[in-house]
Amino acid sequence: MTAVNTEFAWAALGGDPALTERVSTVVRDGALKARLPVRELARACVATCALAAAELGTRRAGRADVPGVRVDDGAVATAFVSERQLRVDGRAPVTFAPLSRFWRTADGWVRTHANYPHHRERLLSALKLPEDPASVAAALAERSSREIEDAVYGAGGLAVALRTPEEWARHEQAVEVAARPLVERRRPGGGRARRPAALFGSPLLPAAGLRVLDLTRVIAGPVATRTLALLGADVLRVDSPQLPELVDQHADTGFGKRSAKVGLGTDRRTFEELLAAADVVVTGYRPGALDRFGLSPEALAERRPGLVVAQLSAWGAYGPWAERRGFDSLVQVATGIAAVEGSGRQEPGALPAQALDHGTGYLLAAAVLRSLTEQLTDGGARFVRLALARTAGWLLEGRAAGEAGNAVHAGAGAAAYAEAGAAYAGAGAAAYDGPDAWLAERDSELGRLRYALPPVSFAGGPVDWARPPSPWGTDGARWA
Repeated sequence: MTAVNTEFAWAALGGDPALTERVSTVVRDGALKARLPVRELARACVATCALAAAELGTRRAGRADVPGVRVDDGAVATAFVSERQLRVDGRAPVTFAPLSRFWRTADGWVRTHANYPHHRERLLSALKLPEDPASVAAALAERSSREIEDAVYGAGGLAVALRTPEEWARHEQAVEVAARPLVERRRPGGGRARRPAALFGSPLLPAAGLRVLDLTRVIAGPVATRTLALLGADVLRVDSPQLPELVDQHADTGFGKRSAKVGLGTDRRTFEELLAAADVVVTGYRPGALDRFGLSPEALAERRPGLVVAQLSAWGAYGPWAERRGFDSLVQVATGIAAVEGSGRQEPGALPAQALDHGTGYLLAAAVLRSLTEQLTDGGARFVRLALARTAGWLLEGRAAGEAGNAVHAGAGAAAYAEAGAAYAGAGAAAYDGPDAWLAERDSELGRLRYALPPVSFAGGPVDWARPPSPWGTDGARWA
């Protein structure tokens, strides 16, 4: 059983165990309340990212002492629902479309995802139904969950049957995922890393002078690259002109970045010019989806020696579901999280945040930062890979570890357990009174924005992004 804490996540990144002593926590009761240890997962992911940033900044500046990292549950809880906190000229965002929800089936529940127009069309095509929630509900109620899952995925849509953790553990994909580490790390062939001119710059912006090519969508990948932008990297998000992004989603995760449209099949020269000067490439498409463009980690490392390649997927790059599309909400349903947060198979629930997305995003940024730190010693390309389903497994493992720990502590006496908890919290836990203390406002080309401040914090580090988000695809396809 694996504990959900900073020490485990830091070890998964190959970090020096002694550095976790630099992390302090402001514990707040009521933050990210759930049956599963969501607050602990969120805290660990952010702390690990902040520690990786502090370490990189220190090493790049040629200093020895890594500054202290402070993690506040309030800041973390607010950032983990940043897409809900966003306001554009006072308007609340649209988060889920009407057909993205749970539906009763003949034998349980299924959850669909239809936020993007092409996913909505494929869902309705697979079901042979009009765009009418009442008609969809009636049709799904007569079919089994697994039948719906297979039919919709077969048509290129997204639907997942509700499973319990035990049912998921027996699934072939779950077995494949569980066999992998939380963070997969390896070194493909390639020469020494290019040393940017700003290598020995300020430790306050650890990623300054580094160029990050952002090929991600939705939440997890963009959260990772949004964090790298906070830390000083020149982040250029590149999208296909044929795959428009949701406006509010792009605004939430676009802070600190620039956004350009480049067709890989139609404007390859521009893309190759961007790649030739990149230090980091982050991808969030299905495993293998970019390989036909020569963008596999191995191909990238060969063409761009010393590159750091970070890859994110929903289900993992292996097993029978490797090529399936997926989102946080669907991974929660498949892995048993929705069953735990609800009442088993009778009534599904959900986490208080898209915690798999956000948590994996901060872990992905941390993996990039640690790779850059390692390159300062011996250069060479780096490849890191994470999956939402593996993060979900960590969360569920933490539940089991917590239950076992509670039993042990109960046997030793409730007073001793309470004393240990108070010691961890330092001066004692404060209350989470809402997000207001961790929200800010600024003007942008999109309008007046209210947004969640970044939760990544270390002594002397940045407290906000240098620039607001650009409208989708309106920046030049070039490095700053």
